[in-house]
Amino acid sequence: MKRLMPLLLLLPFLSFAQGSKVMDNLSLKSKILNMDRKYAIYLPPDYETSQRSYPVLYLLHGGGDDQTGWVQFGEVQNITDKAIREGHATAMIIVMPDANTGRRGYFNDIKGDWRYEDFFFEEFMPFIEKTYRTKNDKRFRAISGLSMGGGGTFMYALHRPELFSAACPLSASTGPVSLEEAKTAYRRNNPTISDEAIATYYPRHNALSLVNNMADTLKKSVRWYIDCGDDDFLYEGNSLVHIAMRKKEIPHEFRIQDGAHNWTYWRNALPTVLNFVSMSFHQF
Repeated sequence: MKRLMPLLLLLPFLSFAQGSKVMDNLSLKSKILNMDRKYAIYLPPDYETSQRSYPVLYLLHGGGDDQTGWVQFGEVQNITDKAIREGHATAMIIVMPDANTGRRGYFNDIKGDWRYEDFFFEEFMPFIEKTYRTKNDKRFRAISGLSMGGGGTFMYALHRPELFSAACPLSASTGPVSLEEAKTAYRRNNPTISDEAIATYYPRHNALSLVNNMADTLKKSVRWYIDCGDDDFLYEGNSLVHIAMRKKEIPHEFRIQDGAHNWTYWRNALPTVLNFVSMSFHQF
């Protein structure tokens, strides 16, 4: 037994010696979007040598970035390796799709001719979960993202709460706060769109409306962690969602911390996100 102890103590270090892996120029063919779509992926240190399956975090980039944003600027590999090594996060697969090519954003277009959300749920997630050794139950699946990706996080978890155990929007774009603001915003790119079309589209693509209209049976279906900087221009929308969740008695964590809308803030936020989703994966 004494001879085995040194080897047992070395096992965590041997695992990390194998190294995690990040690939940021992968692609799949989308019939829905009629084009190839790129994505990046983080595979944990023991992925290549183990036979186990892993929980998965879908991590969404912001406007102006692509699937490489969290890799290049967010330092996802170093931060996740450290969190796993120090025991603050469980080993997981992190998937980062590109929502910048063709048209920018994670939603279906108001006119219905660009169906990114349909692509995400009908093609992208099934492809990932068939290609990689992911645990494909709700309890082992989480979503997070920053800015535009924070908006995507809100929408996806609110639209499909049966798919995600945890959702962590960071500095999120929550959508227009009123129907009148929505009319102005949507008509920038679609000047001829009707009031009726906007009135139908708006409440399904606005976090505040979705929260206010949430059924009581869904209040505890997703664990929420919402985080925004005190100097962030999106502070108001995130605060209004927090207030609405409080009024609806929807359990959630809400953090306003020192910082602005930048990568310094999001790099600092990522370890907490990894810990929060790990708690969901561990079924605390």
